[in-house]
Amino acid sequence: MHIHILGICGTFMGSLAVLAKELGHRVTGSDANVYPPMSTQLEAQGIELMQGYEPAHLQPAPDLVVVGNALSRGNPAVEYVLNKGLPYVSGPQWLADHVLQGRWVLGVAGTHGKTTTTSMLAWVLEHAGMSPGFLIGGVPQNFGVSARLGGTPFFVVEADEYDSAFFDKRSKFVHYRPRTAILNNLEFDHADIFPDLAAIERQFHHLVRTVPGEGLIIHPQAEQALQRVIGMGCWTPVQTTGDGGQWQAKLLSADGSRFEVWFDEALMGVVEWALTGQHNVANALATLAAARHVGVVPELGIAGLSSFKSVKRRMEKVAEVKGVTIYDDFAHHPTAIATTLDGLRKQIGDAPLIAVIEPRSNSMKLGAHRDGLPASVVQADRVYWYAPANLGWDLAATVASSSVPTEVCDSLEAIIAGVKAHAAPGTQVVVMSNGGFGGLHGKLAKALEE
Repeated sequence: MHIHILGICGTFMGSLAVLAKELGHRVTGSDANVYPPMSTQLEAQGIELMQGYEPAHLQPAPDLVVVGNALSRGNPAVEYVLNKGLPYVSGPQWLADHVLQGRWVLGVAGTHGKTTTTSMLAWVLEHAGMSPGFLIGGVPQNFGVSARLGGTPFFVVEADEYDSAFFDKRSKFVHYRPRTAILNNLEFDHADIFPDLAAIERQFHHLVRTVPGEGLIIHPQAEQALQRVIGMGCWTPVQTTGDGGQWQAKLLSADGSRFEVWFDEALMGVVEWALTGQHNVANALATLAAARHVGVVPELGIAGLSSFKSVKRRMEKVAEVKGVTIYDDFAHHPTAIATTLDGLRKQIGDAPLIAVIEPRSNSMKLGAHRDGLPASVVQADRVYWYAPANLGWDLAATVASSSVPTEVCDSLEAIIAGVKAHAAPGTQVVVMSNGGFGGLHGKLAKALEE
């Protein structure tokens, strides 16, 4: 079968393409922006990529068109598909029908930590010899690929609350029907499609409604939004994590790199790993609970976590130049910025810490999270914010109240000059964006080299 994917370079759609290819289909795809790392992963798989959304890409007609959620009415390829009556489907629906059907699905949902926790869980199952399939919205370093079919009934999927397609406004995760569901946390996000937190809670309850009575739902005990979701009705056993929960961690080091795992007041073992931050400790507890549900004893799960390498672009060390360390991080929400910087601060002690932040997500561009930004960076010693001319709201006014020395820059050159002036040996620089940030990491490393 010839499948053509519209929006193929998105992390979800690109992973879908890998699975379709592995199933034996001929896969082609088009996107407005064909660029690495997804383009290189796809080309290595023998998948033909086309730049732009020309109707000519759909001639001769493919057997099926999978439409990404970034495409809307008015897009030339979408209009062609509709006018010619070509068969089309959303990405989540295709995944549900052709990959997840009949499998034990482990879904990881939540505002933060989905990609890391999905990667963690896939690795723990792999370490336990369970050869799971997975689809992850990033590239886990333990696997080096974002998706695979796997060799057993188990399939781990990053379960996103974003909508499915222009013709299906339900959250993607409603299609997945997990037997084991992790609900990591829940805050307001995706201001481009959700009016308020209550609207997102309703979508999460739609997910809860699909989990079977013989399944398991895992969530942090202290997360009030998730308590409200469960309170709307739950027909599935629940296990809780964190403060007051059945699964608890006792830190042996302040940065979260060593901690005890307790379940029902019994010590299960000690995790010693390369990750830091309270958020990753929380991700680990949820992972161990989910793995136990499919038969991985906590002791074996803990051993798996100890050899877990994080996901690309999650506090990934990308350069060390003249004693200055540069990290690449995906954080794009005040909570994620705060927890990431807090974890690094606890790891590095009093070393100088510079944060460089691009407010790039759709919610950030709409200014939905701006009130939380000044307080999110208190662990840094200096912050550079990137405010391109088309941002649409006054970033400088928003961060003027910050207690940390702050500069708002309208160019990468200004950021590089600022960092270069203040970075001495021992300085840690964290570059935060959910996009490519104009290749800032490499340019910064080169400038420091000079």
